[in-house]
Amino acid sequence: MQDLLDKRIVLGLSGGIACYKAADLVRRLIERGAQVDVVMTEAATRFITPVTMQALSGRPVFVDAWDNRVHNNMAHIQLSRGADAILIAPASADFMAKLVQGRADDLLSTLCLARACPLLVAPAMNREMWLAAPTQRNVAQLTQDGIEIFGPGSGEQACGETGDGRMLEPLQIVAELKRFFQPKLLAGLRVLLTAGPTVEPIDPVRVLSNRSSGKTGYALAEAAWEAGASVTLISGPTSLPCPFGVTRLNVDTAQQMRDVVMSHLSGQDIFIAVAAVADWRIQNISSEKIKKDGTSTPELNFVANPDILAEVAAQQTGPWCVGFAAETENLSEFAHAKRLRKGIPMLIGNLAQHVMDADHTTVTIFDDQGEHVLPKETKQEVARQLIHAIAERFKQSKPSR
Repeated sequence: MQDLLDKRIVLGLSGGIACYKAADLVRRLIERGAQVDVVMTEAATRFITPVTMQALSGRPVFVDAWDNRVHNNMAHIQLSRGADAILIAPASADFMAKLVQGRADDLLSTLCLARACPLLVAPAMNREMWLAAPTQRNVAQLTQDGIEIFGPGSGEQACGETGDGRMLEPLQIVAELKRFFQPKLLAGLRVLLTAGPTVEPIDPVRVLSNRSSGKTGYALAEAAWEAGASVTLISGPTSLPCPFGVTRLNVDTAQQMRDVVMSHLSGQDIFIAVAAVADWRIQNISSEKIKKDGTSTPELNFVANPDILAEVAAQQTGPWCVGFAAETENLSEFAHAKRLRKGIPMLIGNLAQHVMDADHTTVTIFDDQGEHVLPKETKQEVARQLIHAIAERFKQSKPSR
């Protein structure tokens, strides 16, 4: 997905072993449609060569403040003009101190001081360096100066120690960068979301389930996080990785999903019920594997599962609710009826046979004003459009102050 299409990123590398991650980061950015101009400190060239970064970015790499390849010999001015952001990854403790002090003794630091675009910083250092009081003061000052801090991550470090300070992984930085460019329509809000299928046991080895991949729910969780929300994702079994920045809680059955939803409902602003929850479960679950004897078939007795969305919507002080409806026919009729039956302000519907397991989807929004069809797009792009629609309607539902 080219969700950074036409974005021009100036990627700055300061000295540190995490420079090796910058090679993959360039590739990931270009995959998503970005143009990347690389600027390196002299120290960074000790860890990875400008030749490597040029080969990966397909563009000249700049190291020297006196580089005359720029027509007016002012690379420190021209490189940020027209850029959408400068991203320093890795950003060493020394380089972050330079930014705080406004020092400009090489090309990259001068470029940051003379920039005409946002500055983003992905710290990378030993855990003790990260926790040191001067570094923490510098982080606070950078944040106060309007500089975005990506990370750092926590884990095993090149020095052999373990803790905070390691640079985020390339895909995590990409996620942070995509989030940076998205409007913060849900800033300060808490979103609770369900996704994926549920599985209902028949015996210790067999389950009753459905074909939900979870892709739409996970895309919505990511889009809500990009929009500035604090997101908790309650997921049935799926092979999808948890979106960066999202808290995921795993469940199997519909009853488990209901219990986890209700235990996390307090303080939530918006509840989005995307999960394909099984309508029924097996009442007579066998404690042993049901054997095939060739003469008879097992009798399964069904009982209705809890209606999670209806229960949440009925809460007196509950969150603003959004439901989903996957139908195979008569979408308009069934979706309108479901929305009214559940007592919710907004429902999103589609025809399951057209989008099941696919990476693209088309959906219709059902609300008090009628029906609103969104064009077919990738599930991630549709998710962003849906978050925009949810944010708009949520704010309209709140009394003005």
